[in-house]
Amino acid sequence: MLLNALSQGTMTRVSVIGCGNMGGALIRGLRSVDGYHVTAIDLDPAALVAVESFAEETTDDASAAREADIVVIAVKPSIVESVLADLDLRADQTLVTFAAGVSRGFVAARTDASVVRVMPNLAAETGNMAAAVTEEGLTDEVRDLLGAVGEYAEVDESLMDIATAVNGSGPAFAFYLIDAMKTAGIDGGLEPEQAERLAAQTFKGAAETVLRDDRTVDELIDAVCSPKGTTIEGMKALRESDADDGVVEAVVAAERRSRELAEAFTDE
Repeated sequence: MLLNALSQGTMTRVSVIGCGNMGGALIRGLRSVDGYHVTAIDLDPAALVAVESFAEETTDDASAAREADIVVIAVKPSIVESVLADLDLRADQTLVTFAAGVSRGFVAARTDASVVRVMPNLAAETGNMAAAVTEEGLTDEVRDLLGAVGEYAEVDESLMDIATAVNGSGPAFAFYLIDAMKTAGIDGGLEPEQAERLAAQTFKGAAETVLRDDRTVDELIDAVCSPKGTTIEGMKALRESDADDGVVEAVVAAERRSRELAEAFTDE
């Protein structure tokens, strides 16, 4: 079950190393909540410009991370090791890694800080992130950070590859399905903007219902499907198709790739 953390009452200093898509999404998301002082760190001037209005400080100097309570590494897996080599963190700091396939042990062996591995997604920007976080190393401070920009599930690290596929890659799969519904709407005569708004809002509302309602997904489907109505006809077509198999195959492929990436990052 996903958990939602309570907002914290004290100022937490957060340094985000890597201000691209995911790092930038976190920085923008934290801007809309109280209690965080954010320093954006990146060697790319353009990346810093893109987030400068959302962070209290921007710099290309990684040593600035030493002043943070929580340091977030949001860079590509291939450069995690070089970033760690440039950091000199204290034992009382917490290092949160966002890099797919990079084990907690690999990172912990290269820093004095306490390490937590997280697989977030881009919805952090709007406060709707779904994140998986390793149980080992997790602190209330990190729980608060994740809860400030969305919801999270605590998992054993052995499950991080499948979590990466479900919530890390999942937004792209959802976008694909939204676009399919949008296309159907356009084909039926709706304007593109109308079809996109209706499809996207429908997914948003359905997701909120799943999260907040005590009924199972099957029970919710039944609640929408009136006998001899329109929805039940549509569901019949879906169930006779290979749509569910396609989604499962997408998740399995993403999980397989996550495992392949992990092979380059051992605890040794």
